[in-house]
Amino acid sequence: MARTAGKTLSEAAYATLRHDIISGRLAPDTRLRIEELREVYQTGASPLREALNRLAGEGFVTAEGQRGFSVAAISLKDLDEITHLRSLLEGEAIRAAIACGDDAWEANVVAAFHRLSKVDVRADVATWEARNQEFHEALIAACDSAWLLRLRHTLYEQHKRYRLISLQAADDRRDVHAEHSAIMNAVLARDAAAACRATAEHIARTAATTRAAFAKIHGHEH
Repeated sequence: MARTAGKTLSEAAYATLRHDIISGRLAPDTRLRIEELREVYQTGASPLREALNRLAGEGFVTAEGQRGFSVAAISLKDLDEITHLRSLLEGEAIRAAIACGDDAWEANVVAAFHRLSKVDVRADVATWEARNQEFHEALIAACDSAWLLRLRHTLYEQHKRYRLISLQAADDRRDVHAEHSAIMNAVLARDAAAACRATAEHIARTAATTRAAFAKIHGHEH
């Protein structure tokens, strides 16, 4: 029973810390001192250490030997690598989903697209971001590879750290709704090549917007 309780506390600490890192509440390079985290998150040192080690394994936290932990830094080089890998894995997951998906999967894709299209990102960033993630996850939900989905999810969350920066610099020349529509239509047509191409273009445009926002915020490349 005690082990179950400990696991629950560790899971809660992991989920909360992960959210705060991705959302930017814990800024890049922030030192993560256990005693301070205990105060903020009202939990014990052991669950926090377990959560931090897990996050370090996923690249959200940097372990610094005897110095403890820090929030992982962000850089344009890192953004480019994450973008490239996410595009590859997202494409593979979409190919697998198209091969395995049934009518119910198609219906869920359409429903997720509809829910996303009803939200204006400028009016409600949080809701738009949640529905954007729902849409992208609906597209790959029929993928039958647990490993591919797991790795793709980690990269998606890493990319989200940067994507939230891009939302601060909306590009009026960009039609994200049309980009999502192109992906959905290709998926529903079971055209894997077109779906992968539309997805890669969509991810690349987001990265370009993020690069511009990053340069504006930091003034130079890291």
